[in-house]
Amino acid sequence: MFDLDGTLIDTMGGFADVAAAVMAELHGIDVATGRCRYLETSGIPFRQQLEVIAPGHAANDRASDIFEVKKRAYADTANLDSRTLRALERLRSFGMKLVVSSNSAQYFVDEFAARQAFRFDLVLGFDATAGLAKGRPHVERTCKLLGELPPAILFCGDSIKDGELAHECGLAFVARLGTFSREDFRRWNAAVTAVADVHELAELVASRAAA
Repeated sequence: MFDLDGTLIDTMGGFADVAAAVMAELHGIDVATGRCRYLETSGIPFRQQLEVIAPGHAANDRASDIFEVKKRAYADTANLDSRTLRALERLRSFGMKLVVSSNSAQYFVDEFAARQAFRFDLVLGFDATAGLAKGRPHVERTCKLLGELPPAILFCGDSIKDGELAHECGLAFVARLGTFSREDFRRWNAAVTAVADVHELAELVASRAAA
């Protein structure tokens, strides 16, 4: 099970720029601080991030709406690169089922998946009407549709929140470096396994399968 932004595709930098600009305009937070706070609180929907960054601020709903529109400039052009594609194909060759678990709206995630040559076994985003959200709802849907149990699921994500959600759901977790450093993850959990990208994850899986 993969997080999407910052894990499978490198959109987090662009999203952070958009979030920082929105918070500068509506919350009066300087751009550098806003960008840093966005990345520090990543792993949950932006509306929830705003409640951490600016609790109860009157502009939070509007800021979230603007962010969701403006981030499409990055989301609509994001695709799996060739290195990631090869890694995903290798993971599938091991008999693994591959799932996307994202905080982005379900239609965003569906549009992303439809653009790719690679076909995931399941693509999950945020959909309040269907009760879908990253964490336990996605895990329960995955188990139901793919016939797996939580201990059989490995979650790979780029944020500390991803690691927390994985552990809360009884999943193994591998950190994808980039948004957070190896040192950041190890301050959270000294025993965490971290990889530079999905290619390195496939190498790790291959080496453990051969052991």
